Amino acid sequence: MTAIWGVHNDTLTTELVEGGFISIGWDSVRDLREIPGGRDGLKDELSRVSPDAKPRAIAGWAGVLSRLRDEMQPGDVVVAPYKPDSTINIGVITGAYQYAADAPTHRHRRPVQWRKVGLSRTVFTQPALYELGAFLTIFRIRKHADEFFAALNTTEESVDVVTKVVEAVAQTEPDEDSIDEPRASRIERHTRDFVLETLHKALTHGEFEEFTADLLRALGYQARVTQYSQDGGVDVIAHRDPLGVEPPQIKVQCKHLTTTVGAPEVQQLIGTQGQGEYLLFVTLGSYSREAISIERQRPGLRLVSGEDVVSLVLENYTKLAERWRSRIPLTPVLVVADAADA
Repeated sequence: MTAIWGVHNDTLTTELVEGGFISIGWDSVRDLREIPGGRDGLKDELSRVSPDAKPRAIAGWAGVLSRLRDEMQPGDVVVAPYKPDSTINIGVITGAYQYAADAPTHRHRRPVQWRKVGLSRTVFTQPALYELGAFLTIFRIRKHADEFFAALNTTEESVDVVTKVVEAVAQTEPDEDSIDEPRASRIERHTRDFVLETLHKALTHGEFEEFTADLLRALGYQARVTQYSQDGGVDVIAHRDPLGVEPPQIKVQCKHLTTTVGAPEVQQLIGTQGQGEYLLFVTLGSYSREAISIERQRPGLRLVSGEDVVSLVLENYTKLAERWRSRIPLTPVLVVADAADA
């Protein structure tokens, strides 16, 4: 039976997709193919290179290395959260364990053919995302594997269509046997997913424009939604002074989508820019490499991704209008830090 694995990588980013592989750290450990004795042999090697590590940590690390070297098989599926824009990549393992001796870091690898890249987290249910957020580097996905298989196997590209395909196989009954790990990073990720999903699924396109204007007000700007249709992509006008007659004026385009925004859409907004005006592109998705390149080369242009929007919501939550706080109900709490088990 094909296994499906979750893989977390906080070190490498674009290299994984461009190079077609997954990887883990432990660079002080030599080529795993040279270490005999199964998992016990890995424990011995880890104890040798990390003599101050606790036995519990050694056992956990050996489990990760064993899963990469021994348990994963060609044809298995990997689901990898992509940290830079908080999307999800899904691929298929195509070969055995490899040791990239010349690589500067993350030398322990498996070749992967990436089939789905940049999937919005809103495609999947909250329980599936929570399982994917396990506090492990490599782990089996069991309870919600059907959702990730469905996303992998669909030929559709539309986020809305892929979401419906996933919803059709999603587990609807609560899982009473699941073991929660209420660590800070998992709770934060769960909260961010909730905010993003609410903004995407609970708001209309028009409401998202109004929300963006209110978010800018929470940041200290005056803002208004444009009321005309022939606006060249400008949905919100923002400014610092109360009347909006003093420069600079900020033109904002809002995309109520979780897909990737490309260079053409950004160029359309640039076409509306007048002298002394700034531009802001706001989306719930991410941006292509070409779009990001335009931002870097053009002063006065800022691209705000879905993760940026969520961060602004969390940082300015108490300043948001009540209409949005009631739609996105949150409360501050103290949680167990990730370092508690270190």
